Amino acid sequence: MTQIINTLSEISDRYDALFVDLWGCMHNGIQGFPSAIKAMQEYRERGGIVVLLTNSPKPRAGVAVQLEEFGVPKDTYDTIATSGDSARSAMLRGAVGQKVYFMGDWQRDEGFFEPLSLLENPVNIERVPLAQADGIVCCGPNDPLAHPDTNRADFLYAKTKGMKLLCANPDIEVDRGEVREWCAGALAKLYAEMGGESLYFGKPHPPIYDLARRRLQSLELDIPDRRILAIGDGVLTDIKGAMGEDIDSLFISGGLAASETKTSVQPDETSLRAYLKKEKSNPTFTIGHLR
Repeated sequence: MTQIINTLSEISDRYDALFVDLWGCMHNGIQGFPSAIKAMQEYRERGGIVVLLTNSPKPRAGVAVQLEEFGVPKDTYDTIATSGDSARSAMLRGAVGQKVYFMGDWQRDEGFFEPLSLLENPVNIERVPLAQADGIVCCGPNDPLAHPDTNRADFLYAKTKGMKLLCANPDIEVDRGEVREWCAGALAKLYAEMGGESLYFGKPHPPIYDLARRRLQSLELDIPDRRILAIGDGVLTDIKGAMGEDIDSLFISGGLAASETKTSVQPDETSLRAYLKKEKSNPTFTIGHLR
């Protein structure tokens, strides 16, 4: 059963690298969390490596710019691995065809369609209306406040045409400040439930962990999994993914599950254990907020 801790420093000496989620851990979609920023800076000062591991559909350069806007400084991390980079690579290899129907916010997600110089002979992707598409690229809902069911008619058509849906962000929901929004994962889940085929590249699925390990190797580091700690507030993404990779995990109970775990500063232990039992999740450690 999970061990409740008060600060990251209680356990950080056991690990050479951290795989750290962003939304709900380092920021709330509007501004960075000072205690989390300080914890990462102190961990790095002691020689630890921080890989920001995010289900953002943005390329890592776009995430770095966004972090600056949120007030999360560059000295809090060493490198970034995004669901967007992993999914973009698959798209440019033709995972859902050449002509794609795009779902998301084009102003925000335009970078997803930028070329990848590392790929040989990438597919020339063309954005088209659904009726002309080979497949769907989903970076998020067109309206993040609208229930995913509003897409049922389009999804039924896509399913009958045998289209695959590439999900660039497997998160179901996020809290932007005090407002909860739907993410691409909710749409991909609905499409799969309707009988369509959804392709996932972020947490909890293996491709993004492979990417994170390659990011470590690019720093000329060979860190075994037993010396890596994954940190996140999503039991179905961050913690499930870490469990699947046999990596220790630290659950941030004051994020998505704050109400279920009755977390203000720290979780209510009885509520926490009931929640984890219900979700069939077993993080190595739990803390209210990253600090």
